[in-house]
Amino acid sequence: MKTEIYIRRSRILAPAAAVFDWHAREGAFGRLSPPWQSVELISTTGGIGNGARTEFYLKAGPFRCRWVAEHGRLQPGRQFQDVQVNGPFSKWKHTHTITPDGEDACILEDHIEYALPLGVIGRSLVGGMVRRDLERAFRYRHELTAHDVCAHQFAGNKAMKILVTGSSGLVGKSLIDFLTTGGHEAVRLVRGSSQQDNAIQWNPSEGQIDRAALEGIEAVVHLAGEGIAGRRWSTAQKARILDSRVEGTRLLCEALAEMQTPPHTLISASAVGFYGDRGDETLDETSDVGTGFLADVCQQWETACEPAREKGIRVVNLRISVVLSPQGGALKQMSLPFKLGVGGVVGDGRQYWSWVAIDDLIGAIHHALMCDDLSGPVNVTAPNSATNREFTKTLGKVLRRPTILPIPAFAARIALGEMADELLLASARVLPTRLQETGYEFRCPVLEGALRHVLGR
Repeated sequence: MKTEIYIRRSRILAPAAAVFDWHAREGAFGRLSPPWQSVELISTTGGIGNGARTEFYLKAGPFRCRWVAEHGRLQPGRQFQDVQVNGPFSKWKHTHTITPDGEDACILEDHIEYALPLGVIGRSLVGGMVRRDLERAFRYRHELTAHDVCAHQFAGNKAMKILVTGSSGLVGKSLIDFLTTGGHEAVRLVRGSSQQDNAIQWNPSEGQIDRAALEGIEAVVHLAGEGIAGRRWSTAQKARILDSRVEGTRLLCEALAEMQTPPHTLISASAVGFYGDRGDETLDETSDVGTGFLADVCQQWETACEPAREKGIRVVNLRISVVLSPQGGALKQMSLPFKLGVGGVVGDGRQYWSWVAIDDLIGAIHHALMCDDLSGPVNVTAPNSATNREFTKTLGKVLRRPTILPIPAFAARIALGEMADELLLASARVLPTRLQETGYEFRCPVLEGALRHVLGR
């Protein structure tokens, strides 16, 4: 059995102890899983201690492979190892080493010994592909680790007990992982009973919430709401979209206002749909509300936070743009047709699409939690908006696919109805003025770099 070696080293501007602790906490597995890979965590026991186990599925199309890793060789603050006991490789031994490099920096090294199945045949068939996949994955992992650890260090390691709604969604899952690796306690507000630890029940449609269980919460991130693009917009679906945001937000804010010791901060999601279809106009947080269904939803959504504001809770309304992640949202829906070479410009392609990489959305939420000077509306969008034509060409370039099949406006309207006008054909050139004024530095400010980061290209 021929063993291959893969090594990646990076210097991280944080103490070795901070980087080790980040890896040892709940959420590290989720943060370190590249977004272009389909990974489903089954169970984890014992963290990274000797004898601890992590079990997950690695999926590719209709196929999935069960992987079980056992941890060992723990040297607190310096090293741990995971060895495959069941999985796709004939051998896999992964040693994580963190070596101090002065008081405020360290060297992170991932050292992997692996062997492919089927010997020479396996190496000839997939050896090069596996090597390239390792390079993609560990480049991503090291970049993300450095950014995450430094963000938590910059915030002063002020650990909080934070309530999160919408924790099962695309953004909520990533946020929970980010917060817990930073040492925060994340509490989920969930519908019905839950097998998860740290969960509080509510039922927005019935006006029910476990008020007593809220005591002790220091901050809230409110992300829950009916999906905007999940179904065609019938009258009933539009009512569900509106009610899930407005009534749910009002119920939560009224409950927070009634607490003996209310949280000091509420971060509540909104959307750049607030501005409506504005052509080439440059928009910031001082711009007026637009017209249309989404603008009306966003305005009522933000107004529903008023009970919390009146109680003296610092409220931040995050006006979120198109979130770039291959695990969900617009990019996931677009990826398949673009990979098949049938992607193209929508309408005339001149409409502006404001966008944000998912790691910058998570970073912006964290920034809003930690920045006491930030309140009111905050645009969460990269500083460089792109027209639909620019977005299309850039995605095609990153995926190395042609983008020659346009979608006429009338075809989009036939397929999606009113949704097409507000989600695909509307133009909103939105700037993240308040984030930049308060010192937030974007990880992915440029579209091509953002797409390469989330797609591993």
